Amino acid sequence: MSHSLLHCSSMADRDRPQPHQVHVRPQHQFGGKTLSQKGPSSSKVLAVITLLPVGGTLLGLAGLTFIGTLIGLAVTTPLFVICSPVLVPVAITIGLVVLAFLASGALGVIGLSSLSWAFKYFRQAGGTEQLEQAKKRMQDMAAQMGQQTKDVTHKVHDKAQEAGK
Repeated sequence: MSHSLLHCSSMADRDRPQPHQVHVRPQHQFGGKTLSQKGPSSSKVLAVITLLPVGGTLLGLAGLTFIGTLIGLAVTTPLFVICSPVLVPVAITIGLVVLAFLASGALGVIGLSSLSWAFKYFRQAGGTEQLEQAKKRMQDMAAQMGQQTKDVTHKVHDKAQEAGK
């Protein structure tokens, strides 16, 4: 039949299948899209043909690497057992040295950050005025200590002269 006859039929006739009409209903739906019954596209077939040898080669290399690792472990295990009296203290020493370097670095970072914090604190809290006051107090204290040192030195010198007479 022609397409014009099919389009002219009424709504009731459209819903009912006619013996001379073929209704194609999708068999599978995926995510709201209807999948055709055709088969994979040529780009998908080409991708599979390309990736299959690459995947197989990589899987074969992984197997060879695994076998090589097992053989190496089987060969070196007796050496580790024989040399363990030497290897264990060496491993402990190396671990302690690495730990010491890490601790040294961490303490250095902590020291620098604390100095940086103190510097920023004095600058933000009107530090110039406080620094001037602290500097003046230190100078006064140094002068006082210098005077006390002179006094003690004179006393010791006087007592030494008295003892010498």
